[in-house]
Amino acid sequence: MTSQRTGVRREVARIVAVCLLAAGLVGTVPAAAETPTAGDGPVVVPVQTTGPADRRFNLVFMGDGYTTAEMPAFRADLERHLNTLWSIEPFASYRSYINVWAVEAPSAESGVDCDPALDAPARDTALDMGFWGGCNPNSVQRLLTVDSRKAAALADLVPGTSRANRQIVALAHSSTYGGAGGSYATASGGNALSSLITPHEIGHSLGGLQDEYDYYARGVPGESYSGPEPSSTHHTLLTERDMLEQRAKWWRWLGEESESGGVIGRFEGGMYSTKGVWRPSRHSLMKTLGYAFDQVEREVMVQAISAKVNLVQDHTPTTASIGADRTVWVDTLHPVGGALTVTWRLDGRTLPTHGARTVDLRKLRLSPGPHTLTATVTDPTPFVRDPAVRASAALTRTVSWTVDPSLGTVHTDGTGPAFTGHTPTGSPVGARSVVHADTTHPVDRTPSVRWRLDGRPVGTGPNDRDLDLRSLRLAPGIHTLTAHLAGTGEKLNWTVDARPASASYELSDPLRTVRRPGRPVEYVYDGPFTMRLTARDDQEGAVVNQFRVDGDGWYTYYGWPTDADAPFRFSPGGTVIDDLVYGKLGRSRAVPWDDATPDYGTHTIEYRTIDAAGNVGPARSFLVTLVEP
Repeated sequence: MTSQRTGVRREVARIVAVCLLAAGLVGTVPAAAETPTAGDGPVVVPVQTTGPADRRFNLVFMGDGYTTAEMPAFRADLERHLNTLWSIEPFASYRSYINVWAVEAPSAESGVDCDPALDAPARDTALDMGFWGGCNPNSVQRLLTVDSRKAAALADLVPGTSRANRQIVALAHSSTYGGAGGSYATASGGNALSSLITPHEIGHSLGGLQDEYDYYARGVPGESYSGPEPSSTHHTLLTERDMLEQRAKWWRWLGEESESGGVIGRFEGGMYSTKGVWRPSRHSLMKTLGYAFDQVEREVMVQAISAKVNLVQDHTPTTASIGADRTVWVDTLHPVGGALTVTWRLDGRTLPTHGARTVDLRKLRLSPGPHTLTATVTDPTPFVRDPAVRASAALTRTVSWTVDPSLGTVHTDGTGPAFTGHTPTGSPVGARSVVHADTTHPVDRTPSVRWRLDGRPVGTGPNDRDLDLRSLRLAPGIHTLTAHLAGTGEKLNWTVDARPASASYELSDPLRTVRRPGRPVEYVYDGPFTMRLTARDDQEGAVVNQFRVDGDGWYTYYGWPTDADAPFRFSPGGTVIDDLVYGKLGRSRAVPWDDATPDYGTHTIEYRTIDAAGNVGPARSFLVTLVEP
């Protein structure tokens, strides 16, 4: 999405085209009983706190057109957005970098302006949100705008946040589809597709990603691109051979199976042009609702999210030389998807610390004279392949000290071992998570954290601050994880949820059902059919359902675009809704001018779940055979 504007018809049409094919997302919101009542004025509610606001990327949600009595509906809409967001990479892996805030500002009247039509009455609301570009007759219904001044004023109520470290998302109390994006993202709170807007908008505003649409206005194919090589990371004029020979654009990802389906390659269309410009994947979050960021976009987003924080959260002071009779330490961030690495060097020589967060200088037997000690913190995520991105300040930070053995360190007993920060213990952690526990740092010793799973010791190596649960290959079920601080009675306990949610499907009546040994059940249709996905979990928190057809990209299930409670509808040629196409069986379509040839024959439909702890359930499948009527 681009920034919100009203005015001349061309600019309105441009914004609409940019803003409204959007994408989705969401996580964990406090239960209503734990959430303060807004009353007559705005109330700031911390939904997810991973650290101080000035050291995190802050998502600030606010609602408009929700009265005091309707505030539970805002909380439910917000939860749906977050549940989708945390199911999408890289937000799932970097959730611990993000604070989420809700600013509950009750409106005097329910609903927003010009919903659904221009002749709808104006409402007295907190943010003056309105469809039709703020009730502009030259606009379109789905352009949902917000008073940016009022939105910024509410966001300023969240201490420690600023324009530099936050993203505002305004939700309208409406079931009409609509949204817009840029500095202030908007979405209707109650529409089936509304939670799919947020990640797309953040892709624009945070990552600088461009739309991959091949149209300017819905229903009208874009013209051929005639400009120079785009500055966009995920658009190009180059051939695959050009990219490989020049080591340009997404050459490092070519040939990889795309996270959004198919293979990373070269697909024509993007930047509102149907011809003459190419993108990496057939469809992705920046083109079609429901799919993931592909690897090219994901790499950009990892850098963008990481640039909002500092991998080194604290360290032994560097303002003056230090003695060699002490320990030196760094505290790092803790991505949920994988621990950061720490490399210590003395006078340029790598020390065999194997990722430890501390080094005991007394064991190094330093020679007289000054020495330089460095600690380099790096994110080794496989989501990044560009060495320049890896070496950027977003993913690599170095701290340096001058060590002078002639200096003595004052040892005090004022700072004993204690936990200072840790993965939240109030809700289960998933079997793919990294769990962490930080401690104080006495200058004369290194507090040791000892981990136990179901009462049995678990080794971590020199970095005892992070435990990657994936390395333990947990048996399905519920486990208890404990971190003990050696030499003290302090301990932390977590529930580990290693049992994914289960999913089930319900189809409309087929012509016949075929069951063969060793094959998934097969359903035969001669026309459209519907599929409803539901999930069950033995833990609290919402579950995101996904499906894919014939091995294409996983697609977030949201019901049906016009009704979140209706099942998803498949048909031979797809269903056109508001000039976009949904539910074509076989080779997907996004716009009416895509190939509409029916794919008769047998297709495999897979389905799975992603639960609130981040567990991805096993894919299960059934077959559908589409015969000509």
